[in-house]
Amino acid sequence: MKKKISLIGAGQIGGTLAHLITTKQLADVVLFDVAENIAKGKALDIAQSTSVDGQNINLIGTNNYEDIKNSDVIIITAGVPRKPGMTRDDLLEINLKIIKQVAEGVKKNSPKSFVICITNPLDIIVMAFQKYSGLPTNKVVGMAGILDTSRFKYFLSQELKVPVKDIDSLVLGGHGDTMVPMINYTKIDGKPLTQMIQKEKLDLIIGRTRKGGAEIIKFLEKGSAFYAPAASGVEMAESYIKDLKKTLPCAAYLNGEYGVNNLYAGVPVVIGKNGAEKIIEIDLSSKEKEQFNLSIKTVQDLYKAAKNIDKNL
Repeated sequence: MKKKISLIGAGQIGGTLAHLITTKQLADVVLFDVAENIAKGKALDIAQSTSVDGQNINLIGTNNYEDIKNSDVIIITAGVPRKPGMTRDDLLEINLKIIKQVAEGVKKNSPKSFVICITNPLDIIVMAFQKYSGLPTNKVVGMAGILDTSRFKYFLSQELKVPVKDIDSLVLGGHGDTMVPMINYTKIDGKPLTQMIQKEKLDLIIGRTRKGGAEIIKFLEKGSAFYAPAASGVEMAESYIKDLKKTLPCAAYLNGEYGVNNLYAGVPVVIGKNGAEKIIEIDLSSKEKEQFNLSIKTVQDLYKAAKNIDKNL
């Protein structure tokens, strides 16, 4: 039986998600947006490309939440994207209102789906969605760590002149300027990263990773990153649909893991048919623990700001 993925938001990330899902023949696609014509236009355009490669995927564009019924996966990109000079946190108030509407639509029409949030500020939006919708915490996750890790690995590959496939790494913590690349867990073709690069160059790469989204926004001027975020979201959806049980860095609900309670933050998570099946706790050095805790405090502070906007959170 063919799977169904609904995409809430038909902007740049939503359209790219629809295209990637189609080329992978992963599932039928519902592209939802309050701007109905944009959703319909992009869905029709992608649908007309399927005959080129003989893909058997059905796509529809809609502004009716009833069309997302019985989705296996829902990926949320709805919200205002960042503009030059904005931080992810600047988006909080307006995107909280949007995610509340989305949560109501999902709760009513597809409450058994696996939900992946991409909307910024990521850690707080995914937490708000879970609270607004009441969906189980194992069925609601945020896409951030895969993207941040991918950026880190790419920058390392360019500096060290090695293929990205030879690099193993993780970036944990909140999705923002305090994210924590796991240097001690980074290997280049099995060799410790610290043996391969000077500290000064590594510090520059870490800084560039943390500012990776802002760098793209500066170039685009009127938009934010969409190809890499979409690719990252598809990897999570595929691991769930195919029960691949990949260990992926995701924003997951922490209930004591890493010493954190009642908060979403980026950690390694096993994604399989039951959603976020297991949080992998890795040993952190004292410095990594200090940086991780700083990142967690940043997320906690933003959550407090969110609760000042909506006391129900």
